[in-house]
Amino acid sequence: MTVEQDSATQRIGAETAQYPPGAQIVVRDEEWLVRNVSRTPHDGFKIDAVGVSEFVRDRAAVFFTALDDVELMDPRRTNLIGDDSPNFRRSRLFLEAVLRKTPLPQSERGLALADSFLLDSLPYQHRPAQLALSGRNLRPRLLIADVVGLGKTLEIGITLAELIRRGRGERILVVTPQHVLEQFQHELWTRFAIPLIRLDSAGIEKVQREIPAGRNPFTYFKRVIVSIDTLKNTDQYKHHLEQIQWDAVVIDESHNLINRGSLRNQLARLLAPRTDALILASATPHNGNARSFAELIALLDPAAIRDPERYEAADIDHLFIRRTKVSPEVRDQMKGQWADRGPSASVHCAAGSAEEKIFEELAQVWLPADGTSVSDVPLFPYTLLKSFLSSHVALRSTVDTRLKTLEKKDDPQSTRSEVSALHRLKELSAGMTEADSAKFAALVEQLKAIGVGPKSDARVVVFSERVQTLEWLRDTVPAALGFKGKALDQAARVMHGGLSDEQQMQCVEDFGLADTPVRILFTGDVASEGVNLHRQCHQLIHYDVPWSLIRIEQRNGRIDRYGQAHQPQFRALILTSEVEGAKDDRTVAERLLEREDEAHRSLGTAEAVSGLYRAEAEEKSLIQDLLKGRTVDESLRHTAAEAAETDDFLADFFGSVSEDAAVADPSAPPAPADVPRLFTGTREFIDEAVREVFPDAQRQLEMDRDTETGLISFRPPSDLIHRMKTLPPDYRREQRLHERLLVTLNRKLADLSLARARESATSSWPEISLLTDLHPVVEWLTDKVLVSLGRQEAPVITADVTAPTYLIQGIYSNAKGRPTVVKWMAVTGDEVTDDMVGILRRSGVGPTMANPLRSHDLDGLQAGIPAALAAAETFLDRHSTEWDRTLIEPIERYKLRLGDWEQQTFADDTTKRDLTDLADSLLTTGRPMLRVLAVLDSAARA
Repeated sequence: MTVEQDSATQRIGAETAQYPPGAQIVVRDEEWLVRNVSRTPHDGFKIDAVGVSEFVRDRAAVFFTALDDVELMDPRRTNLIGDDSPNFRRSRLFLEAVLRKTPLPQSERGLALADSFLLDSLPYQHRPAQLALSGRNLRPRLLIADVVGLGKTLEIGITLAELIRRGRGERILVVTPQHVLEQFQHELWTRFAIPLIRLDSAGIEKVQREIPAGRNPFTYFKRVIVSIDTLKNTDQYKHHLEQIQWDAVVIDESHNLINRGSLRNQLARLLAPRTDALILASATPHNGNARSFAELIALLDPAAIRDPERYEAADIDHLFIRRTKVSPEVRDQMKGQWADRGPSASVHCAAGSAEEKIFEELAQVWLPADGTSVSDVPLFPYTLLKSFLSSHVALRSTVDTRLKTLEKKDDPQSTRSEVSALHRLKELSAGMTEADSAKFAALVEQLKAIGVGPKSDARVVVFSERVQTLEWLRDTVPAALGFKGKALDQAARVMHGGLSDEQQMQCVEDFGLADTPVRILFTGDVASEGVNLHRQCHQLIHYDVPWSLIRIEQRNGRIDRYGQAHQPQFRALILTSEVEGAKDDRTVAERLLEREDEAHRSLGTAEAVSGLYRAEAEEKSLIQDLLKGRTVDESLRHTAAEAAETDDFLADFFGSVSEDAAVADPSAPPAPADVPRLFTGTREFIDEAVREVFPDAQRQLEMDRDTETGLISFRPPSDLIHRMKTLPPDYRREQRLHERLLVTLNRKLADLSLARARESATSSWPEISLLTDLHPVVEWLTDKVLVSLGRQEAPVITADVTAPTYLIQGIYSNAKGRPTVVKWMAVTGDEVTDDMVGILRRSGVGPTMANPLRSHDLDGLQAGIPAALAAAETFLDRHSTEWDRTLIEPIERYKLRLGDWEQQTFADDTTKRDLTDLADSLLTTGRPMLRVLAVLDSAARA
């Protein structure tokens, strides 16, 4: 390097030091935190920053010093002011607000909010958040694979809440199947006060109508929930999604992402690199193929698995968690919280004469004992059989569809016998009605036995694989149960994949509200994944039985899940025949029901019984074995043996991680985060904040407070109404939030309001919401307190100290602008301690302190600020290496693993470079940001 080059480098280094990473700047009258600085040829310095002040908080921005007036905020210029509020309330609130608004640092692994939400405190549900924050992975990335019913949505909510508290959850995208959009949105708001805007098909259209042409709809709201069926159209949304960086992306039912080349897979591969945190959730997370599962894990961490054909639990135990209902930690914690499952009862239905004729036709022509068949498609006879075992209307539909297919063939001679046989089946089923159906009669009998009828509140969910069966039952069953008039049309609802997302969500909501007239939900297997049907229901009937253990388990899991207050009851209608060689429901369905029940009670899941991990694969394998003359049990043993012969290590792998612990003792409560607090809790902070900001709240806000119940009712002012635009629109509209807000700090009252909402016929949204630390009302009050002081103003507090004590916040950040170390210091002369809250309490700062309203030597105290800041920076510099160690060690371990992964997989340089850059960007960089918060001065000096 020449002398001129060396001089230029030093000059640029000196210039960029004006805006070091971690420094605060003022641009366009807003405060920003510098992330990174680089020199440009023509526009001065390029400054990557993130918003700090209220209106731009956490918003990323880029400024150029040649185009913008960039002012460096110098903490030495802090302006000290007096505080004339009672008990120094304004100062104490300000300090508490700063404590609350400052994100927890990257080094904080404990949980800060886990026990503050509207849910039971169950340590097993905290473990996914613990694992995501454990530091074992570079970023919070995790596959939550707990089996059906354990509360994955709640586990996701806890994890997102912890990310928000760390400043890593400002922009959130949740992607779910369309029928659970509202359910997921409802849970996150009512339980955690995390608002998501639902962009279903109608929602996206509405947003696109309201925003300017060409505007990215995903910049319109910060936290959204979208159907995967809507978003998977990457041609329509790809250019929008490519422009967005998310803090957290959640993809529910993520097993649907596995097939490479599918639209869902393309969507996942588009989103994964564009988010910091990634949470995948699925009760059936793999399809038995090691490479496919490795691809799913690669979305979380591309370098986790060296050999996608063979890997061990240790390779991904930082990315994956799976428990069953019989896992010790779940079983022990759920005592009394989840009713034990009842038996799966088989209800035998003897076929009538019309049905026996069809059984005879199927046995002789389509499924004869010698294995010959009129059809040249080996699996089609079983398609006919399954249709018939569902209903005669489903059989007719299958026959008609096959006839249309055969009519399109150019060689009618080759299909003549099959066409003739199909017409015979059509004739045999043509005149049948519900009176000819043994299953129909048994269903009506079972429903009456359960108590379903015009004068009862009893509810039942009835599953069938065939849409034609569902719609036929919807049209015929209510009348057979005695429903008449208006109730006849309202008693039953039908849900299947052919309905729109709005129609499916409405079905689920209506069935979950106690005051709605719906008594029976006829549904297909679209409701077997993710849908909560247990709120008002503990009875389930399989009208026909899927030929898959996994699908049976998924169906049963709709009512057998966390929060079920009554013993779940299961019935299956088993059609029987006396025809020799007939394959009735005893052949397959009844045996599968028994095996699923056995597996559930002994293993907690039926997933690995056959060695196959997909419902479709189970059914196909079973039918192929039936064609070879095997029984159901022989088929299950055969597929399990084949899996063992091919070294199905995934079965052992899943078994091993189910008992693995992300913490030393999985039954122990999660380690709490070290969160400094000046106030005893949210209740005290809210009470004091309201008194300070609204001295006459009864007049200013029309506020009423019921001291007995804890209900707080008030009229929201315009600035709060503006903030509430981020709340679910249905909730805002139905509860008329722009007119009056009902909130509480009483968890029992909030829980009662939620229970009442489920009893309502009008809305599932509760009138009263719990004021968690994340609630918009709490955030609004916190911001009102913060802006009560001007920019770079700090109060002086009269306290029990012997010399002026400067309270200083020190924050180290990484290249992404996220805090790595946060210290709350108290500086007295040359002595520095990082126990600011302890100093405040020992010096008598609290709600009972007096404010003598004495003047202070503000000029003298002001003159001491530079020395206090210098002492604080020296203290930080002296200990920074020690504090950084907890960050550096896992990052260095990851980089070593990255090198090993590259050698094993011959990975491309771009992937390794990107991951290495990511690891380096998480290390502390630049100088600490210092901020003078307040000064404690003795009464003797005042």
